[in-house]
Amino acid sequence: MSEQVRQIGMRIQDLREISDYTVEEMAQQCGVTAEEYQRYEEGEVDIPISFLLKLSELFHVDMTELTTGEAPRLNLFSVTRAGKGRDIQRRNHYIYKNLGYNFVHRRIEPLYVTIPKGANRELSPNAHEGQEFDYILSGTMRIVVAGHEVILRPGDSIYYDSRAPHAMTCADDEPVHFLAMVIPD
Repeated sequence: MSEQVRQIGMRIQDLREISDYTVEEMAQQCGVTAEEYQRYEEGEVDIPISFLLKLSELFHVDMTELTTGEAPRLNLFSVTRAGKGRDIQRRNHYIYKNLGYNFVHRRIEPLYVTIPKGANRELSPNAHEGQEFDYILSGTMRIVVAGHEVILRPGDSIYYDSRAPHAMTCADDEPVHFLAMVIPD
């Protein structure tokens, strides 16, 4: 696993220990098995965004602090220049850039997401609390939400209850670039 994933795991472990929770208690709070939780802390596997959002809520810390170890500092506005944003390297399927990482007390997680061609062909589903809005910038996306398949092209968007299992992939041999707004409950 990448060094960034290992660092995130170490921060999660530190927060759990500071909060005086056992692995089993945290696993139960997060809706995963103790073994799965332990693998996240040890940085052995990719950590889903949904899991990071849940931890952010449970520990009352910003997701930027979990993923980077740095606290966001801006509270009036935050500008992210073209091609910039905070890289979040977690899963082999998708490449994320957090576009609002430096804004304190965000109510949404604005993400620029790339699905490389050929990624997630098996459509590994994910689910997390809240809602999600995805706006396609380039490429053609195949998304399945709760068993319903939709093809999205540039300019198309989808808004859905992200508690429903959902997965996305490229609909053809070109990468997909899209803006995702993850809105926690």
